[in-house]
Amino acid sequence: MPRKPRIEIPGFYHVLNRGVEQRAVFLCRDDYEHFLKLMCEFAKEYDIVIHNFCLMSNHYHILLEISNSTLSVFMKNLGMYYSIYFNQKYNRSGHLWQGRFKSWYVTNELYLYTLMRYIEQNPLKANIVDNLQNYPYNSYYYFIHQKNMPDCLKDSKIVQDYGNDISKIEAILDEDVDLSELKEIKKASSLIEVSNIKKELDIEVLEEMFKEIENRVQRNEMILKAHNMGYSQHQIAKILKLSQPTVNRIIKRYKM
Repeated sequence: MPRKPRIEIPGFYHVLNRGVEQRAVFLCRDDYEHFLKLMCEFAKEYDIVIHNFCLMSNHYHILLEISNSTLSVFMKNLGMYYSIYFNQKYNRSGHLWQGRFKSWYVTNELYLYTLMRYIEQNPLKANIVDNLQNYPYNSYYYFIHQKNMPDCLKDSKIVQDYGNDISKIEAILDEDVDLSELKEIKKASSLIEVSNIKKELDIEVLEEMFKEIENRVQRNEMILKAHNMGYSQHQIAKILKLSQPTVNRIIKRYKM
């Protein structure tokens, strides 16, 4: 029976793949760097934003954002071209990856930020390092050290929202992840029918909503209304030229 085609709608995705038979797919620094190079090249080619990533010895996690149906072709080329590199370098043949990549659509900001922490903290949970700042193969390393950042990370949510505010970045990404909570969030997300997931909401409508605002109280009430309509805190903050944490505080206060 042929495999069902993936349904790809604009938004955030958590993607994952492992080495076949859980074998190591990164054996030295050059391997990690080559995969990262390919990831950034294909992200640029297919108009994909990389928000977070973590490369482990036998698998990887990527949190990315698509604006059109490019996820499958991006992942196919990333996996294929890395396999060619790896097999030629180590004189092997056959499949390198366990199978088709796994992907999960990210349905809300709670899921998004929990995933960010989970992805970044993989080396910590695996007891590879005692401090995430010392692991050079995840996006956390570049967010904190602020040097030689790959181009494909420069539009990431962390960079766009927090820039070089290291203390805020650490506060967000170092917070403990409740794995049972993540499991429940992922389960709830998987129950949502793709046809019922809102596609990218009209930003022009959002802009119009705030044009007639006369004072801060009205603005804050409209922020809550926009968020309830499905606009993300990031979108609202960008329109109003506020920080995402400020929008988050307003929403929490007005929900009380």
